[in-house]
Amino acid sequence: MTDDWTDLVVGARMSVDQQFADRVQASGLSRPQWGLVMTAVEFELEHADDPQEARIVADTSSLEHVLPEMDNVDQQMGPGGGAAGGASGGSSGVVGGIKDALGIGGGGDDDHEELATESRELAQAYADELQAFLEDEDRFEEVRRAAAGGQSTDTE
Repeated sequence: MTDDWTDLVVGARMSVDQQFADRVQASGLSRPQWGLVMTAVEFELEHADDPQEARIVADTSSLEHVLPEMDNVDQQMGPGGGAAGGASGGSSGVVGGIKDALGIGGGGDDDHEELATESRELAQAYADELQAFLEDEDRFEEVRRAAAGGQSTDTE
């Protein structure tokens, strides 16, 4: 029953997604890139058995698997194709994309690290926003208990 808590937050996540869209737009990530980040991120509830320490965190350990695709998404969109700034786009353009594809592009690792850092920070900000939303809706305790496996965690 430890993963059932994620089922409890589906509706909350939809609300937070809408609220968080402005934050994504203001970031260096495009919407398609953010979508890839969200497919790679898993949310965990740390210290679920402790009401005082329980916290939703973003596990971004799989992020490295989508970083190359994040570059491709922006390249496919082309030079004004709706990317919101694109931390990975920079000044590389079409020629830079071709060089990267051929393995002769420069600065790719720096771009990936910058993209990864921003993605991690945004994912954790999303997790914080999700927890704040659940707390505002008086639902975080229910979610915390579900994450703790339904164990009785009454404090004295």
